[in-house]
Amino acid sequence: MSKVAIVTGGTRGIGREISQSLARAGYRVAANFAHNAEAAEAFNRETGIAVYQWDVCHFEACAENVARITQDLGPVEVLVNNAGITRDATMHKMSLDDWQAVIDTNLTSCFNMARCVIESMRARGFGRIVNIGSINGQAGQYGQVNYAAAKSGIHGFTKALAQEGAAKGITVNAVAPGYVDTDMVRSVPPAVLEKIIARIPAGRLGRAADIARTVLFLVADDADFITGATLSVNGGQHMY
Repeated sequence: MSKVAIVTGGTRGIGREISQSLARAGYRVAANFAHNAEAAEAFNRETGIAVYQWDVCHFEACAENVARITQDLGPVEVLVNNAGITRDATMHKMSLDDWQAVIDTNLTSCFNMARCVIESMRARGFGRIVNIGSINGQAGQYGQVNYAAAKSGIHGFTKALAQEGAAKGITVNAVAPGYVDTDMVRSVPPAVLEKIIARIPAGRLGRAADIARTVLFLVADDADFITGATLSVNGGQHMY
């Protein structure tokens, strides 16, 4: 029987490509979304992938929907923590709300979701957790103290949880994308985007498929000796 995978933020951008790649590889995928129901419904019609709406910032909602997905599709064996937002500002202009929203969505959600699946994974002796970090969590970025802190936290979270899960057949890894050709990156002013691309040795933005292929590699059954790793997928922009 095919494995069940949850992808948070799984209907748009990088998450959309991860969801589709997992589905093409034979996984039964549950794609989470928080707000854009119209886009999620279109994604469901186009791909046939099941979509579930809840806010990953709220533990109770995560627990309820993991239980629902387990009932609908089966025990969750793969979790991809992809949900993320930005609320950019320099520190002297950043509000507490902007700080907290990014920490809650990007980092606390990883705890919420992992806590809701980890006991079942331990009981079954198998699990794959992949957390989507960022180059900006590795190198920092001007105007992103909230985002950089959250993504850096993901990398530490990954290493610690990997040590807990290894003896139970659970691997926990992170993928740290560089600048990927998504709506969020394309919203950057063209002059700024040109400067970003000029700093990438590969000479281009990443593609969502580059990230999805890395996730597929890490969740495979025979990737069981890789845990606690952060794989940088950034075209050589930052070597960590």
